Amino acid sequence: MFPVVPERALLELARTEGGPDTLALLVRDQDTRRLLLLRAVLDAAEAAERSVCTAAEKARLREDWALLTEADRLPAADAWGPERRHGRATTRRDRDALPGTRSTRTAADALPGAPRDRAAGDALPGAPRDRAAGDAPPGVPRDRATEDAPPGARRPRADVGAPTRGVSGASPSGAHAGFANPARARLFHPLTGPWARSCLRGLDAAPGPADGERARRLRRDLAHFSAIAAVVAAGSGIPFSTRLTARAGVLALPSLGALHTARSGDVPVDVTCTEGRLVLRQADAPYVTVHLESGVGAWSGALAWTPAHALPGLTPTAPPLPLDDLDPYRELPDGPGHGNLRTPLALDDAERKRWLQAWSGTALALRSGGAQRLAEADVLLRCLVPLETPPDVGTGRGSCSATRREAFGALLSSTPADAVTLAATLVHELQHAKLAALSDLVTLHRAGPAARYFAPWRADPRPYDGLLQGTYSHLAMAAFHQRRALVSGLPDRDWAWAQHARYRAQVGAALPALVGSPDLTVRGRRFVDEMAAAHERMAEHPAPRGHVARAQAYVASARALWAQRHASTLPPSNG
Repeated sequence: MFPVVPERALLELARTEGGPDTLALLVRDQDTRRLLLLRAVLDAAEAAERSVCTAAEKARLREDWALLTEADRLPAADAWGPERRHGRATTRRDRDALPGTRSTRTAADALPGAPRDRAAGDALPGAPRDRAAGDAPPGVPRDRATEDAPPGARRPRADVGAPTRGVSGASPSGAHAGFANPARARLFHPLTGPWARSCLRGLDAAPGPADGERARRLRRDLAHFSAIAAVVAAGSGIPFSTRLTARAGVLALPSLGALHTARSGDVPVDVTCTEGRLVLRQADAPYVTVHLESGVGAWSGALAWTPAHALPGLTPTAPPLPLDDLDPYRELPDGPGHGNLRTPLALDDAERKRWLQAWSGTALALRSGGAQRLAEADVLLRCLVPLETPPDVGTGRGSCSATRREAFGALLSSTPADAVTLAATLVHELQHAKLAALSDLVTLHRAGPAARYFAPWRADPRPYDGLLQGTYSHLAMAAFHQRRALVSGLPDRDWAWAQHARYRAQVGAALPALVGSPDLTVRGRRFVDEMAAAHERMAEHPAPRGHVARAQAYVASARALWAQRHASTLPPSNG
């Protein structure tokens, strides 16, 4: 069952804050939903007609899942410590487990070889465990080695494994000791979410002959799962041999890097992992040896290999933060919600240096806006995805950014101008992540999708939920800049006051519609009322009158222009 949000946590979040327990609650719930999403992919594949997902593709999916489950069974000490361990061949017990079968074993017996104190809810979907009624949909394919796997499927081996290495990530509790093992770090990587959603769209298609583009997309999606499983096995020190498929001439190995193949198109690549290195072989090209590093990235002397990059940890105890410009699922989906932000950026050395320069001062800039801002970024942020800067973004401190609901922990942003710009981007976008995660747990309102509300930061009418999201993030920005403006000796103190005044005026213009909505639930009304109270408390430290006057004039001008364009065609709302 999903957790209940305590009243204390609800009010903390309404103030755009959140203590360690509150943030941990959101993170753990999102991680649980990620596991259930993966389970849904397995269910959909098993249930799909052969015209949608072939028997060979289903068999390979089971084989890859068995490899993930094997890695998940490793104790934390094995996965993260300096010891060497033996690779474990998939057992007969694994092979005998049929898709969808259940076990009556207790939670303590779930996932043989896993730490005994792991909660039942932490087990990978498909691992045998007892479940409370309604906990998750039934019918998960259990882990097993498939006897009828297609050529090139993983062949488990029992020879000596590689030195254990892992993929770093923030733990669900917010500590930075890492996940229990590399399997969890990889599966909870934000961009695994968009991949799973893409799989479900393809697998849920109506039976019958698939059109060429849809079939090719699903084939590539399923092939990417094999790459994820290979990365997890390599990080866990499991030796293996497998055949992967490069997409459009690029084989992306998430968190490690990408191989650019000699031929274009979808190219088979044979991969062998042993002793901490991968050997990648393709036809008509020299083989490439890749050496795994601890955390993010892997190095090779071959020009065909591009390593994954990471920024230093935001705090001294934090792991490196992936700066992901390689994952094929990093693009924003089509649709009006993201405007022209769909183009990801492949970084060159100059862009990477600009990111590093801005990042090096981001922790200090966050802390100047309140210790809470640094703490929430430390817990919630799992990767940064570079975006191209759209032509309509101005110079100076202008930037564009976005979050994706299905990619919890990812923040997409154009190259930041400086540390303060990047810090403000983190504050703004992480509020969207927090509110989206809370909305998965608590129904705040029952308003429809009609776009009818005035928002001073947008030229178009907004639906109620969009207005709530925007007001929430702007409330956090007003608080962030006010805290910075109250720091004596801050070089850009006057600019911080101007930013605070503008954001606070915008929030003040949007709050009446939020507070006055009849569509709020009881808990939603408590949430919005606390937002309004937080906005009111900011008056205890007002901005200079000139900044306030200019901000109010800006909002009045935006309202007049919006009314001229839209008011005659919309029912009365807030404006």
